[in-house]
Amino acid sequence: MKLQVPFIQLPILFDAAAMLAEVSAIEESAWRGRTTRDDGNSALTLITTDGDPASDALSGRMQPTPWLERCPYLGQVLEAVGATWGRARLMRLNGQAEVKAHVDINYYWRERMRVHIPIVTTPGVRFQCGDAEINMGAGECWVFDTWRRHRVLNEGNVQRIHLVADTVGGERFWDMLSEGRAPGQPYQRDWRPQLQAPLPGRRGQLDFEQINAPAVMSPWEVREHMVFLLGECIADPRLGAIQAALLRFSRRWQALWACHGEEAAGRPRYQALLDTTKRELLGLGADRIDLRNEVGFWHALNSHVFDMALADASRPAQKDVHGQPDVHAGAVAVPEPLMAPKRAVATSRNTPALERPVFIVSPPRSGSTLLFETLAGAPHVYTIGDESHQLIEGVSGLAPAQRSYHSNQLGEDDATLSVVQELQGRFRSALRDREGRTPGGEMAVRMLEKTPKNALRIPFLKAVFPDAKFIYLHRDPRQVWGSMIDGWESGRFRMYTLPDWQGPTWSFLLTPGWQALSGKPLGEIVARQWETTTRIMLDDLLTLPAEDWVSVDYGRFLADPQGEARRLSTWAGWSWDRELGAQLPLSRYTLSQPDPDKWRRHADVIEPRLAQWRTTIDRAARAAGL
Repeated sequence: MKLQVPFIQLPILFDAAAMLAEVSAIEESAWRGRTTRDDGNSALTLITTDGDPASDALSGRMQPTPWLERCPYLGQVLEAVGATWGRARLMRLNGQAEVKAHVDINYYWRERMRVHIPIVTTPGVRFQCGDAEINMGAGECWVFDTWRRHRVLNEGNVQRIHLVADTVGGERFWDMLSEGRAPGQPYQRDWRPQLQAPLPGRRGQLDFEQINAPAVMSPWEVREHMVFLLGECIADPRLGAIQAALLRFSRRWQALWACHGEEAAGRPRYQALLDTTKRELLGLGADRIDLRNEVGFWHALNSHVFDMALADASRPAQKDVHGQPDVHAGAVAVPEPLMAPKRAVATSRNTPALERPVFIVSPPRSGSTLLFETLAGAPHVYTIGDESHQLIEGVSGLAPAQRSYHSNQLGEDDATLSVVQELQGRFRSALRDREGRTPGGEMAVRMLEKTPKNALRIPFLKAVFPDAKFIYLHRDPRQVWGSMIDGWESGRFRMYTLPDWQGPTWSFLLTPGWQALSGKPLGEIVARQWETTTRIMLDDLLTLPAEDWVSVDYGRFLADPQGEARRLSTWAGWSWDRELGAQLPLSRYTLSQPDPDKWRRHADVIEPRLAQWRTTIDRAARAAGL
């Protein structure tokens, strides 16, 4: 549900230790992975359709599972929140794992809140939503805006556990929400959340959803969704014609509703209207309209209206934000699909081929996010939406912890057959285009990816994807070092807790020889981190055929984003259909307002080290054509 603010804390507290005692008594076999990737996310179902522990379908009678029956205090907790409950689960997130940045676009989330109650947490668990970031305390009760892009990182080594429950609300819930507080916003009352201690021997009296999705969507609901989405659109001259087409659709739908209601006899006429309208809207360019939350209008319109307006055997399963179909759901899928048994993914005739994937490589804080977000706007280009840390390091044997923390460097020998099959499958299953659509049919797929760690993995990536191409992004090292220092100090980019390491928690990519930097000043750590990365990356790029890589300088890109985006798209072999303004929007990982001279705040630690690494600095500039 869209909220006016990213987060709201409800004025109620719970006994986290008592909740943990109940959760700890449940056997480990009850937990299942939340996605088709082994990414450190797992869940235990508490409320599901018909109380089936293995179900995540969202249509039908919601009932408690046997696991909730064994947790009386959890039932009391849900009762105290005072809501009608849909799906509810316990969710775990391993240390050094994350929930990828995404927007919950499914029909299910249009009118539902997600309630979070931390049971086990640490200060290293960071919940980001829009431009806000919080750490939810144990026993607190929070809701957040699922319509904004959000992400969770567990930067500690302790496994996080939250009680997470979905609701359309309830009388007590709405009363508490009206008294809630938003971080960073003025609060007019005394903040005194009430502790709801466990009551021995009492079972919570709960209301459960019985109606979850329409058989035939009413014309009033159709209009509600369309008005909402049109109000979320970024201004575009095509919107007038699109709005008129949607108005005609809603009036025709109402006429059919008045004639047939939910009767089966009317289904063919409903379906014909849906098909005709979708063709008309595509002809008007509805698939090229963007929403303010970075989701494509067409993708959202399908999720909210066209995929849900008519329930029959042909209704497509909804997909999560990473484009992965739910493997357990019935008529309506859950936002995060549950994990199928882990296996190597073999390419089949129906699996789209990843053709000439393009990897942006650079040291961290070189501007790769902005370049990536710009090029990801090209038509028919697919990305995984964010960096591939867990996607790659989730493959057995590739994480630094499984390699004695040597580094993030991977070579050709690491690309065994099983690794190649699994990694190609992981990328394919996570891809979506600029409209949020997944690859279809047997079409070849053009993939764009960027993760700074991949600067240490070029031979490995070339072995996994033999026709891979690389864009080397260069930036003035003074600017990079200054931004890296800011990043280390911010705590936002912590990656690894290293054995026998003396210094701040290691941030950004892990370079070979990091042990020699233990106890050194941060300026030296950052300079060596950049130099090692750049030297290895350039060595590896120069072993490739000249046509397999190209360079771009960040300063030139900022000066002429349209020209550079078009040049790189032509080199990559895909089209470019957007007109970029002279000023690009800030990337999602920007720490502060950009300024080419911002590095001078750290000039005292940067300038003395420039001469030491002059050879690599000059080499990097030459590779970028400077």
